[in-house]
Order: sequence, then structure tokens, then C-alpha cells
Amino acid sequence: MTAEFTKRDYSLVGLDSKLAEEKGLANAEWYASEIPRKRMKELIQRRNGPAIRDTAIWFILLIASGTAGYMLWGSWWAILPFMIYGVLYGSASDSRWHECSHRTAFRTKWMNDVVYEIASFMVMRESVPWRWSHTRHHTDTIIVGRDPEIPAPRPPDLLGIAMSLFSLKTGPGEILKVLLHCTGRLTAAEETYIPGEEQHKVYRNARIWVLIHALVIAVAIGSGSILPLMYIGLPSFYGAWEQLLCGLTQHIGLAEDVLDHRLNCRTVYMNPISRFLYWEMNYHVEHHMFPMVPYHNLAKLHEELKHDMPVPYSGFWEVYREIIPALFRQVKDPRYYVKRQLPGSARPAMPGPAAAMMTE
Repeated sequence: MTAEFTKRDYSLVGLDSKLAEEKGLANAEWYASEIPRKRMKELIQRRNGPAIRDTAIWFILLIASGTAGYMLWGSWWAILPFMIYGVLYGSASDSRWHECSHRTAFRTKWMNDVVYEIASFMVMRESVPWRWSHTRHHTDTIIVGRDPEIPAPRPPDLLGIAMSLFSLKTGPGEILKVLLHCTGRLTAAEETYIPGEEQHKVYRNARIWVLIHALVIAVAIGSGSILPLMYIGLPSFYGAWEQLLCGLTQHIGLAEDVLDHRLNCRTVYMNPISRFLYWEMNYHVEHHMFPMVPYHNLAKLHEELKHDMPVPYSGFWEVYREIIPALFRQVKDPRYYVKRQLPGSARPAMPGPAAAMMTE
């Protein structure tokens, strides 16, 4: 680590939070690529059909793999269906949680909210705190001291990132928060973004979660088998690796404290299976720039904006060839970051009228 570097405070209640406000980085106006208003109105139209189809497939696959795991329980063959079940439970739930938190997956509000609550439970992210946390993430994306969802504060914790493959770092932290919320309290950071009128919902939901998990644990103890926990609880850990594989591509190693999503987000081309599991969040620059566009229209939005965007990554191999060396370099030099190159046809990086383009 270089002598000139002063470690930054990534908390939401520290010095860098105040500095972000003083520099005009908090609740700032972000750059937005130009797109005809008529076309944008077409792209932000929400429909129930695609999300109902994809959610039905998701649940059918969960039931099928879970049933196969039950039938094969006691043999080594059970590993394969539970691997599939775990990814569907502990990873695919992440993207469903995400899209339904924006209420863009379905046109019908209650459908978004039902799937959001189910997915929140699966991925172990409490629905109320994380809805407000994610709102802040979009308002102040990778702004130090403002964004509660910065994936790798500098210098990065490489061991912690590796442990997150099975949610061994983030999972216990979420469990501790649930237990804290059961007592009717929030963390200091949560108090900065969860409105007072929403806080009773946090405490209520946490107590419901604890009750459900307590019942599953009781059934496991009573039956003398961990099988019940293989369906509820453990898949949030053993099935978390795929969401990390996709999720790390979003922002890690990129610029902090910029007001242009082209510089702090990545778009990565992925295979059809990953895109289904990830619900098209691989188009992450486009999603952050225009978060009101439903997931099933992000590929179309990508085509509209390609001329103004950095070249997308061709797949996991290319993006991780950049991410892994960047993380190791940031351990030694936390000031380092990957500088995304804009094409010659792109408008220069500068704040723009983002808010006007993100409304229906």
C-alpha cells in the first residue's frame, strides 16, 4: 500500500459521507445517454407475461430438483439435484429479489411484492431494509460514504470475497442483523436510509423469519436428518456461488465517485442459462442508467445505446481476466481502478439529465 493513500471510510455515518455531500456527489444528477422519448416509453412498458412465464419455470425447476433430491437422498446421486436446487434457491432468487424490488418485473404491483418477499427470504436479504438500501445504491452508485452496497471497499478483502462464494461472510452478518431487528433495533447505517414509518415492518418480518427457521431446525432435530435444512436455510449458503460469479462483474474494480454509470458499471454478454438465472442483469450499465426498464427489455435497450457505451465484455472469461488482477493490484495500491474506455462515437463523461429519462 502506498504511503500517500489514506484509507477511506465506507460507512454511511463517517467522514467520507460528509465529504460526498460537500462535493455534490450525494443525490447528484447522473449522465444519461440520449434516446428518443418515444422509444423510451416503449421500453419502460411493464408486462406480466414474461415474468409470469419465467417465475413459473423457476418454481417448476425448484420443485423438480427438490423432488429429485428427496428421492435420491441417502445416495451420492442426491448431490446433483441439490446443486441445481441450491443455485435456483440461493442464486436465482438474487435477481428476482432485485427486479421485483424495482417493481418492474411484473406490471401488477402485488405480483412484484409477493415474489420480492419470497426471493428476499431465499437470498437472506430482509425485504424492507434492502429495498431502501438498493434505492440508495441507485441514487449514489459507488459513491464512498453514501452507497451501502459497494461490493469491495478498497483495499479489497480477498479472503472475504472468496468466503462469499458460499455466503460465509455476508450470510452470518445478515443473520446477526435479523436477530438485532427482532429486538426492535436497527444498525446506525440503516437508520440513515430506512424511514421511520417503515421500521416496524423490519421488526415484524425479522420475527417471522426467525420463527420459520426455528420450525425448520426443530423438524430437522426431530427427524434426526438435515434434509429439511437442505430445502430451507442451507441453500442460501451452498447455492450462493452463482450469484457471486455474476454479481462481481457489476462494479468491482471500477471507478468510485463518478457520476457516469458507463465508468462504474459493466455490461457482460452471458450464455442463455446465466441470463435466465440472472434475469438479464448482465446489461448492468443500461440497468443503472435507466432502472425503470424491465429486465426483459434490457437487451433491446442495450442495442439502442451501444454507440454511447464502452465495448461490452464477451463473457465471464474476459471480465474475470480484468477483475482478478485488478483486485490484487488494489490490495497494494487502493487508488488503482479499471478505467473504462468510451468509443469515439460516445458523448463525453459528464453529468446529464438522467432523472428526466427514467420516468414513465
